[in-house]
Amino acid sequence: MFLLGYDIGSSSVKASLVHAETGKCVASAFFPKTEAAIIAVKPGWAEQHPEDWWENLKRSTKAIMQESRINPAEIKAIGISYQMHGLVCVDKEQKVLRPAIIWCDSRAVPYGQKAFETIGEAYCLSHLLNSPGNFTASKLAWIKANEPAVYTQIDKIMLPGDYIAMKLSGEICTTVSGLSEGMFWDFKNNQVSNSLMSYYGFDSSLIAPIQPTFSEQGRVSATVAKELGLNEGTPITYRAGDQPNNALSLNVFNPGEIASTAGTSGVVYGVNGGVNYDPQSRVNTFAHVNHTNQQTRLGVLLCINGTGILNSWVKKNIAPEGISYPEMNALAAKAPIGSAGISILPFGNGAERMLNNKEIGCSIRGVDFNAHSKHHLIRAAQEGIVFSFKYGIDIMEQMGIPVKKIHAGHANMFLSPIFRNTLAGVSGAVIELYDTDGSVGAAKGAGIGAGIYKDNKEAFATLNKLEVIEPNPAQQQAYADAYALWKHRLEKSMGCIAK
Repeated sequence: MFLLGYDIGSSSVKASLVHAETGKCVASAFFPKTEAAIIAVKPGWAEQHPEDWWENLKRSTKAIMQESRINPAEIKAIGISYQMHGLVCVDKEQKVLRPAIIWCDSRAVPYGQKAFETIGEAYCLSHLLNSPGNFTASKLAWIKANEPAVYTQIDKIMLPGDYIAMKLSGEICTTVSGLSEGMFWDFKNNQVSNSLMSYYGFDSSLIAPIQPTFSEQGRVSATVAKELGLNEGTPITYRAGDQPNNALSLNVFNPGEIASTAGTSGVVYGVNGGVNYDPQSRVNTFAHVNHTNQQTRLGVLLCINGTGILNSWVKKNIAPEGISYPEMNALAAKAPIGSAGISILPFGNGAERMLNNKEIGCSIRGVDFNAHSKHHLIRAAQEGIVFSFKYGIDIMEQMGIPVKKIHAGHANMFLSPIFRNTLAGVSGAVIELYDTDGSVGAAKGAGIGAGIYKDNKEAFATLNKLEVIEPNPAQQQAYADAYALWKHRLEKSMGCIAK
């Protein structure tokens, strides 16, 4: 018995085939092999053709079916993970009307800000748990204002995962989790937000029927089964945005559990058991995969833009030429905790929501030309990234999420011992590293939705834990002192305290 998972990213589409009993991935493939193109007609715009996602899904599916050589009838369920906050518009014939406006497109910012001010900050934060911001609803408002001929043809709006499910099954539906990431969901009234729909002038018919995240959401059609080499009638039983799905992949389901990633940008994603929000909207809050009317499970998402991109910049511009990342980590380990007084603020990759959307840039503080060298700077960069995580974790703890254990994939910055030990030391949390990815997680999510697994504990019983990092009590004061200095310098640079 097998489960099929898809991860629809902005750079590629990955498919994984998972053996349901062992939990092992038996085949995986992704396309395209070079990063997928993003269309930028104007500065700040970012679009992709949904048809390209579908073509890459077909190629990935055919590759894993050829590699595994299993009988398609052995695939019992399909799960979908997808890039969040995108907007796909189709007409009554399910034809795509324009390229998808994807997550990193910023054209709708003024529409969301005006909605935040007009509908009211108090309403938006207490009902939507966020500012309308640059999310899917605001992107639709942009189309309504700027492309009225397109808008009048729209039958249904979809997130990228909804589109893929439609292509597989011919049926259109969505989820509460998806609607919440688009800012359409009213958490106080447990329904699509009447106030937001009314403000933007959206007809309720644009919203597809809502299905539970773990449920049958359509079956593979005869035409698609033939095209992909799958079995007609295979059920689609799970879909979620990439960050909630990453948390699921790491078996993060309950209040106080934390998932983290640290690639080019970094994410800390915590589960909250109560409806709450940050009054300054420095973090995003969405319905987690297991949120229901009866059980509150909210994903609080902290995103740091300047994470691995800073470490990469340091490797190119500060570290000795030709050095590898492991060699760079070994060099950084020669510096003491706190980097002998150097603090690096890692915010050189655009405005940071966590900093109230300020763009303060990256800066290096405390350099002594007579005392410091490359290894101090390399360590200070990694510590600065971790301290930015800690600054956001403090916000999450103020919202009622105790951060005691962090689950992460064994990848990117989490491959660095300095990064891991600093995060454990400054947060006091135990870090557990796992071997998993989004498409494998989506496959296991499908197993839950299909009833093959009775719950997440059974689904992730075989999740491979690679390493556990415990805080070292003897070092925690040194980390605390270094963080306090870093935080002081950050707040000075933001004008929060006197120079």
